[in-house]
Amino acid sequence: MKKFEGKIAIVTGSSRGIGKAIAIQLAQQGAKLVLNGRSQDRLDEAKKELEKITPHCVTYCCDVADPVESEKLINMAISSFGRLDILVNNVGVSNRGKIGESQPDVFKRVFESNVYGSVNPTIYALPEIRKNKGSIVFISSLAGIRGLPNIGAYCSSKMALRSIAETLRIEEHEHKIHIGLILVGITEIEHQKESIGADGNPVLLQPRTDKGVQSVQYVAKKVIQNIQRRKFITTLSTIGKLNGFLQPRMPWLIEIIVRKATKKLEHRSK
Repeated sequence: MKKFEGKIAIVTGSSRGIGKAIAIQLAQQGAKLVLNGRSQDRLDEAKKELEKITPHCVTYCCDVADPVESEKLINMAISSFGRLDILVNNVGVSNRGKIGESQPDVFKRVFESNVYGSVNPTIYALPEIRKNKGSIVFISSLAGIRGLPNIGAYCSSKMALRSIAETLRIEEHEHKIHIGLILVGITEIEHQKESIGADGNPVLLQPRTDKGVQSVQYVAKKVIQNIQRRKFITTLSTIGKLNGFLQPRMPWLIEIIVRKATKKLEHRSK
């Protein structure tokens, strides 16, 4: 039997990139899928790919930063398949630019997507997830371990996700819910993916070709393993694990390293 045979999963932000890769690998392991994104055209394309693996795939186009739409998404999944076992909170957006040069609205938009876009579906999914002792997974980043230059809004939003995940682990312990937190490293960028610039306008991200860039399929594989093993934190990359170890013990050393690597970090964040 496949690992997720009979399980129902929602993956937010699954019309492309990491989210779509997670949905594909869940489907390959027998899960029935609800895809979500803000572009119906991209969702339709993703659904065509999923239907090559499973006939059990539906889409719901909405912005999960809107609590009303998040509730509709959860209700739609339950009405379509009768239950809900897995919620992967993958939706998110990044920013580019120094804090002092950014419009305040940049922080608002990043937090709406990355924090509210994860909290809203989680709140409405919890009653059903409790019934099935299922999984809620948050796709975070190594940028959530400490603040980094030129992506301050993104870093702080990802740090918030860790706090939310840690709180849920305690609050939902009696219900035996699995809470997962994936600290993703430098991952390949899909064509035409955008970030938010300091002035609030879209910034087209350049493809990443540096050594050590992880594929979306690799990230998805680690997410699937996290769910299967009901692990809490999965940190991708050796550098990420080292950073996570040193940051609480020698933050001054990490700050020195980051300052010296600022130009390299700026290049990698383009």
